[in-house]
Parts: sequence; structure tokens; C-alpha cells
Amino acid sequence: MQITSFPAQPSIGAVYLVGAGPGDAELLTLKAYRLIQQADVILYDYLVSEDIRALFPATSEAVYVGKKCGAHSMNQAQICECISHHALQGKQVVRLKGGDPSVFARVAEEIAHLTELNIPFAIVPGITAASGCAAYSGIPLTHRDCAHGVRFVTAHFKHEDMQAQWTELAQGQDTIVFYMGSTRLHDIAAQLIEHGKAPSTPIAIIEQGTSAQQKTHIHTLAGIAALNEANNHYTLTGPALIIIGEVVNYRTIIDTALLQAPTQASIRKAQQRQYMSA
Repeated sequence: MQITSFPAQPSIGAVYLVGAGPGDAELLTLKAYRLIQQADVILYDYLVSEDIRALFPATSEAVYVGKKCGAHSMNQAQICECISHHALQGKQVVRLKGGDPSVFARVAEEIAHLTELNIPFAIVPGITAASGCAAYSGIPLTHRDCAHGVRFVTAHFKHEDMQAQWTELAQGQDTIVFYMGSTRLHDIAAQLIEHGKAPSTPIAIIEQGTSAQQKTHIHTLAGIAALNEANNHYTLTGPALIIIGEVVNYRTIIDTALLQAPTQASIRKAQQRQYMSA
């Protein structure tokens, strides 16, 4: 009797939907770092910083699936298929997203796809851009005297009719944080003023937040709108977060050098100061 053997089918792997934080590699959670080191495949976004990518192990396959304005490496359906393709081969997959995976990162679509295929997955939170950029800029997101809440809003709306939402945003007292608003800065300022927000309301534009290249620009809604009317558009050189509200007036300049990883030279200087004071 001849026995026919069949090749063993690979077991299904697992998918981890991981938040990479706002950019500074030291803001990765310990769990995120561990999963990155253990991953067979890492599918990473445009907003995952170079410093974090430098932590990818050489044994992992790194696949760029980033989407930026006008340049998508894959559409969302293709990204979902790429995730499941590797997981169904028995691989441990890390889907690495900038910030927190549950905040404007389309994680719901990826969860639905994995659930449909019965692929096990877990979500690992990260520090969202609003928290990281505000902290590194010295801006409190809430303040007992002027803002009892904060609203996270995407600047890329799915529906064109936003009149009701603009009115709600403009007439509320909460801090407003716009994600992905670099290309809509002037429109955001104009819409908020048109719907009742005081033109004197302060606005902070934070570029390349939590990185060594971070820049924080302070204006008013009227100032941004005036630049647009004069055809002098405000130019941003990289990803930016927009914070609008009276909390911006409470900004305190932060010595970001204190947040950088210590070098051997700085360690020696600190040791010398400690020795001299002993």
C-alpha cells in the first residue's frame, strides 16, 4: 500500500498593530520595542521615523507601506492583503504605525480584514502625536482656566458637508488638535473664523514633532488667514500638527536638550560637576 504524503501546511502567524509614537525613538513603549525585535516582517508607515527604523533587526523583512499626500506606496486594501499574506505564511507580523494605531490610522479596516480571515491579532498603543508634540513644545492640551477638554480632528474629511462640524468646533471652548493638516492650514483658519471662532485665537503649528528638527510656530487664526488673502501661503517643510485654543498662550519653552539621549561627553561633564560639588 502506497502512502501519499502532503507538505505540511504552515500554521497561521500573528499580527501586532503597533503604535510607534510621534517620532522620538525613546518614546517607543517597551512592548513595541520587544515586538519589533521579534518580528519576522515589519510593515511600516511614512511617519515611522528614521531613528525607529534603525532599530529594526537585520533578520526582519521591512516593507514600506506608507501613504503621504500624492504618493501612496499601496492603497488600504493592498496593505490589508499584504498583512494577511505574511500572517498566513506563519510569520509574526508587526504593522507599525506612527503615533497610536487607534487614532486616525485606519486600524478598524485592518482589524476587520484580520477578523474575517481568523488571523489572531493584538493592538499595542503608542503615544499619539498630540501628546508628544504638545509636551515637546511646552503646550498643555487642557487648562483649568480655559480648556476643560480636547478634540482630536482629522483635516482629511470623508464627507464634503462639514458645516455642522465647523460650527461645533468654532463655538466650543475645547482645545482643537488637527492631524494631517499641513495642506489645509489656511482653510482651517478661515473656516473657524467664518463659523464664529475669535480671529485672535492662538494657533501652534508643530513640524517634525519630538525630533531634533522640531519647529514650533505660534500665530493667530487671523494671522494665518491674512497670509492666505495676501497669497503668501504658509509653507511647511514636513509633517505638522496644529493646536488651536487659548492653551497655546500658556506655552513654556522646553529645553529639548534635556530630552535627548545622553552622549558620553555629557555624561563625563555631569560626573565632573558631581565630583566638584562633593
